[in-house]
Amino acid sequence: MARLAGVDLPPKKRAEIGLTYIYGIGRTRAKSILYRCGVDFNKKIADLTEDDVSKIRTLLENEGAIEGDLRKETSLNIKRLIEMGLPRSASPP
Repeated sequence: MARLAGVDLPPKKRAEIGLTYIYGIGRTRAKSILYRCGVDFNKKIADLTEDDVSKIRTLLENEGAIEGDLRKETSLNIKRLIEMGLPRSASPP
């Protein structure tokens, strides 16, 4: 079982879908990561080699905020807006 960014990826899912289990990675970013690492999109997570996983892990560490860092940043941004008292609505007028 592959573990990236503190998340256990589901072994029976395709790599493209499995990476989306990490907070901050969607389908487009998952495809981009796999393309840059030279990993087939349709390869199952269980079939990834240690070399593939280490390439993906290195790219994720260098690329930007994901998982805990991103959640913390988002939470702080929301708190900042609330403290400023800016009016926000759930739907446009």
